[in-house]
Parts: sequence; structure tokens; C-alpha cells
Amino acid sequence: MADSAPVSPPASSMRVNAPIPHESANLHVSGRALYADDVAEPRNLLHLAFGKSTLAHARIKSVDLSAVRAAPGVVGVYTAADIPGANNVAPFAGDDRILAEDEVIFLGQPIFLVAAESVTAARKAALLGKIDYEPLPAYITIAEARAAGSFIEASQIMRRGDVSRLESAPRRVSGRFEMGGQDHFYLEGQIAVATPMEQGGMHILSSTQHPSEVQHLVAHALHVNSADVVIELRRMGGGFGGKETQPALFAAAAAIVAAKTGRPAKYRADRDEDMEITGKRHEFEIAYEAGVDETGRLLALKMDLASRCGCSTDLSPAINDRALFHADNCYFLENVELVSHRFKTHTVSNTAFRGFGGPQGMLAIERVMDDIALHLGLDPLAVRKANFYGPPGSGRDVTQYRMPVTDFVADRIVEELRRRADYDARRAAVEAFNREHPYLKRGISLTPVKFGISFTTTHLNQAGALVHVYADGSVHLNHGGTEMGQGLNTKVAQITADVFGLGLESIRVTSTRTDKVPNTSATAASSGADMNGWAAWNGAETIRLRLAEVMAKKAGVPPEDVIFEGGRVRAGDLDLPFPELCRLAYLARTQLSAAGFYATPKIHYDRATHSGRPFLYFCYGAAVSEVVLDTFTGEFKTLRTDLIHDVGRSLNPAIDLGQVEGAFVQGVGWLTIEELVYDAKGRLTTHAPSTYKIPCASDRPEILNMELWRGGENREPTIHRSKAVGEPPFMLGISVFSALTHAVASATGAACASLEAPATPERILKALKTGRAEAEA
Repeated sequence: MADSAPVSPPASSMRVNAPIPHESANLHVSGRALYADDVAEPRNLLHLAFGKSTLAHARIKSVDLSAVRAAPGVVGVYTAADIPGANNVAPFAGDDRILAEDEVIFLGQPIFLVAAESVTAARKAALLGKIDYEPLPAYITIAEARAAGSFIEASQIMRRGDVSRLESAPRRVSGRFEMGGQDHFYLEGQIAVATPMEQGGMHILSSTQHPSEVQHLVAHALHVNSADVVIELRRMGGGFGGKETQPALFAAAAAIVAAKTGRPAKYRADRDEDMEITGKRHEFEIAYEAGVDETGRLLALKMDLASRCGCSTDLSPAINDRALFHADNCYFLENVELVSHRFKTHTVSNTAFRGFGGPQGMLAIERVMDDIALHLGLDPLAVRKANFYGPPGSGRDVTQYRMPVTDFVADRIVEELRRRADYDARRAAVEAFNREHPYLKRGISLTPVKFGISFTTTHLNQAGALVHVYADGSVHLNHGGTEMGQGLNTKVAQITADVFGLGLESIRVTSTRTDKVPNTSATAASSGADMNGWAAWNGAETIRLRLAEVMAKKAGVPPEDVIFEGGRVRAGDLDLPFPELCRLAYLARTQLSAAGFYATPKIHYDRATHSGRPFLYFCYGAAVSEVVLDTFTGEFKTLRTDLIHDVGRSLNPAIDLGQVEGAFVQGVGWLTIEELVYDAKGRLTTHAPSTYKIPCASDRPEILNMELWRGGENREPTIHRSKAVGEPPFMLGISVFSALTHAVASATGAACASLEAPATPERILKALKTGRAEAEA
């Protein structure tokens, strides 16, 4: 499968394309869905807490833990010296410590680990450690890191064409702005429960998107083989990328204590601690200079993207690379220079978050489009359309990283949405409203999305599954993906049921376990259904072919004439219930178990030259949002959003629409409400719901019209010609930010955009002040 495209499944039945409810929906709403903290606690369970740094950057001179050890209920206290193996939980760079040794590099970094008989005892004791520090210079902001030359890796440059054409462009536009980070704020926080097994084995319940990585890192920490560690997960209460690399710290802590004491150990972070010591979406600072003609078409573009990566490498190289990949969004950049700076700061190491750098790159180019429109006095939609990719062979169909865009449909989606949402009339009405109202201002914007699907690290594009068919006709399905509420298990079960012609009631999806499907990739990059669906299909199809041979032999027909449908199997004049055929196959000593595997075809990428095909295909969408802004207070409301999103031939329209809505609202949250604030010492001051706000029901647009694009069908050989849905709709939220940009510009009359993200009331008031000063200058 790695070297050639898989053969597409036959035309699917309604089991695959039907809006079937989430397989755990009834458990979710009834409170019977088991998460890691709901599993009955074993006897003699120990509870854990970290003792953490109170400085952002310092040398550790001495550590006095005598009071911690003497505290009531404490069973053990551990430092880096107590770790049997590697003191590391980094995904690849080896620079994330489980417990700090000689130096602390962010405020809140774990230094020691307390094991106690209760959660309260552990947390109280962890506050009693006495650490003597020698303070060192701490770089908290991008500006401080830039001044100090502090990077996690060398700056990367992606170029194409002749960017010197800026000098001769008829019109030039430049600007700079900041966009903030975002906390994952999953409903279920970080948690791990480690139970020692016989012969040195370790079983860990972990709320993780990447069980195999947790397995390998825990094995290294314990100085054992990966086969000695089993990671299990039935479901997560949300992930959004925050449970890709971050869970390894908590799993390793639990495993170390379990191995040392021979007792089960549990680490459950509370909300404040979770927000304080886990990574977040990267903050970016953008500077740009664009040369355009009178229609707004880009002739040349220089863009500088600087991100705050935090204190270690984590996944920042790939995240910042994806920001470069998506700095075009839907626009052909003929002459371009993109420079990406990855700054190392003494703050928590930032990590994967839904979109994985793509949102930051897209927001940057959309700000460029809005700024061009303001500068030229044009409708931003006209500027966007003037810069769209062209059809194959047009000369405007290749990305800045040399990948041909052969499936571009954003122009069709935009035109359909423009008509259906009555954009032209509504924009005219917005302009009329703004002329009549001096204090309330409206804004409207239509923004498109193009998002590449595949891990940009090529070897991660693989998945496995295990399928068992029992003699009674029931099917046991296990795959390497993880369920975090997004409906992956439901989709993979639908795919498997379809192969056998069964209803979903015959399919039992079991916990993800590293001892069933090994060496899996994270459920991330929106590729969960793409890869695990194909892996499950391949495993199920192997068994179906074996069953077909048994049936064909009994009926005297070729195996290809055997039909599996409606819970029955037909061949010639023979018609059997599926369970009866399974019984016959068992008696005939037919293997009814198979492992399925899938590797994404066609992709390749050379990071040294920043060129290749990092994605199998693109997802597309567009949204129109209208807002109203109070220029006295900076407060706003989103009045209406219309959106159309392309998911190909949807595996499950109900689940896909839910993902589109959730992603859109989360994207709006990032750009308007959610604000991470660090003080000068590097302390996160917004570390709880009291100070960090996520969107709630009242933040949803008063009118929200959502539709899956009816023209969608993946041209690439994805499972049932579907497309990914996890991350791409997140960027539809940019339409709200662009609408606010329009409203602010209408209030100030400035010919440039000044709004920064998140567009909190304070930032909106600042933008109004800046815009008015610009207009008067």
C-alpha cells in the first residue's frame, strides 16, 4: 500500500454515508461513558503531585525535600536521580525533562514528584519543597527572545520567483500584527493510571492521542522494552492536539512511581495545573510587504512569521513548517519569500493544536488580503478572487513549496456561498448601516479555506487495525486511532460493517491498546478516518474474501459472485445468514482474524529545499460572517454566519456537521475571546475558567447556516472518497475576525488594518484608536 494507491472500495451502502449517531452518544448523555478517572480505582492506589519551579529560568543550587517526606500521607518523593532510565518525554528532540535536574526553564516546571495516599495529601506536600535558585536571564516574549538570539532551530526560508518585483509594483502595502495563543481547554484534563504487572510489565490508562509515543517514552524512562509497557485508551474527553505529546509526562510520572513502589499510581492534573504546565497554540508575530496591481492581484510578497515556541523543541519545527505551507491559503503566490523564526522562550513549550500552524499562516495571508482591499478601496472578496489559484495548466496552479494544486474548488464554493448567503446585497446593507450609525458599526467578510491533509512528517502517514470475526457472526474491531469525541470509532465501525454487509449492532469497537495494534501514529493531522478507516477496510476485506471463498465453494460459483448484504450472504441459489456462514467457515478451519495496514500514497517532502508533496489532497470551505460592533465599549456580536464546507463524500454527515460547527466556534474563540496572559516573570495569569474564557452558547452566531458541500468527492483514493474534517473548518472562524476588521475600518476610515488577535474589547478599542490616528495623519 505504501508504493501505490489502494484500490477504492466498491460503491458503499447507506451504512457508510448515513448520518448515524455517535457510537457512544447515549453513554455520553447518560453519564455512563467511562473515562480514565471513572475506572474503579484499584486497591492501594497512590496519588501524585509535582513540586514545581517558581522561577522561569534559574540554576538549581539545592533541593530540600525533608518537609515533603515528613508530610502526612506521603509514601515517596522522587527526583530526577530516581528515574531508572531516560529523564525525557520529548517527541524527538530529547529536550523535555520529566523532572528538572540542574536548571529550570519555565515557571511551573516539575522538579520533584510526590506520591501519597490521597490527592489532597500529595498536593499539600508538594508545596513544602525548599528550592534554592540562582536566577538566570529569562526570555518571556518574542521580542526578548529575538533580542537575545534565542531559537529552537535555525530560521527557515521558503522562496519562489523574484520577490524583487516588490520594487516595481504599482502599489505597495505593508503591515504587522500579532495573534495570540490558545489553551486546549479539553473537558477531561491530563490523566494517567499506571498499574504494575507481572515480570516487570506496566499497564497504563492514558488520556492520549498518541498511545505508541507514550508507550515508547515510558519504556525509555523505566529502562525496559516497549513490549513491557501497554497503553490503553477507550476515549478522551477532548484532545485538540493537547494530548498528542503532553500526556507522556503524566504517564511517565505514574509509571515511575508504580515501578518504584509496586503499587498502582494515578496522576490527575487539576485545571490550574494543567493550564500552567502543558503546551498551547503558538503565538505569532507577522510582518509583511506586498506589491500589487490596481485590481489587488499580488505581484510579490515578503512575509516574516515569528512564533513563540517556548522552552523546548516539542513539535514546533513541524508546526511552523505548516504555517509556511498554509501562508498561501487559496492564493497563488508567484513571487514570494516567507521567513519563519522559531523563538525559544522561558515559557511552557508550545505544542500541537487543531490546525497545527495552519491557522496562523492562513490568518496572516487573510490579513494581507484585507489590508490590500482597504488600501485600494476594494471589496475584500474581489481581492481574494483576483488571487485564487487557477485551473491545472494555467500557470497559477502550483504552491510555493512546488506542489501542484489539481483539486482546487474554493472558487466554486465561494461563488455558491456568495449567492446563497446573499453576500452582495448584505455588504451594501452593511455599508448603508455604517453611514447612518455613528457609534454602532457592522462588518461582513467572506473568507475561504484550503487545508492540506497528511502528516508533513512522511513516516507518520501509516495506520493499523485488527479485525476478528467470531463464529457467531459478531465482529471485534480494534484500530490504532483514538476516540476523543470526534466520532472516529463510529466511522471506522461503519466502514467495517459495510464490508460485511452488517448493521452497526454487529460491530464491537474496543479500546485502543498498544498490544493489539503496534507502532501507530498520533490521531492528528485530520487523518484519523482516512488512515484507520483504510486499515480497518483492508483487514475486514481480507476476512470477507476468505468467507467468500467458503461460500463460493459451497454454492458452486466464483468467489466474486458472492454478495454480502443486509446481514445475509448470497451466492447462486444459496442464501445464508452471516452468522451461519461464519460458523461454516470456522468448521472449515478458515482464519477469521486479520490485521489491516495502510500507508498514505504519493506523498514526499524535502525539508532542506522546502519542496515536494507533503499532502495527499486539500480540503476546502468558505464562510460569510456578519458582526456588529459597539465603538464605545469594544464589544461585538456575531449576527450571522453562513458556511459551506467540503468533506468529500461524507462518511457520516451528522458527525461531520458537528465537527464543522465545533471547529468554527473554536476558531472564533481563538480569534476573539481566548487570551493567554503571561506576566513579566513568566507566570501564566489566565490559568482557570475565571480568567480564561472559551466560547459558550451565547457566543454562537444568532443565525448559523451550515452545509456540507454537495459537489464534494475526493479525487484521491481516500476511503469511500471522503475527506478529512477535524481541522479544516477551524479556519472558517477567520471570517469573523475579518468582519471585525471591516467594522473597525468603517469606524475609523483608515486605509489599513490595525486589529490584532484575539479581538477582545480592549484590543478592539486599541485598534479604533490606532485607526483614527492613522486616518488623521
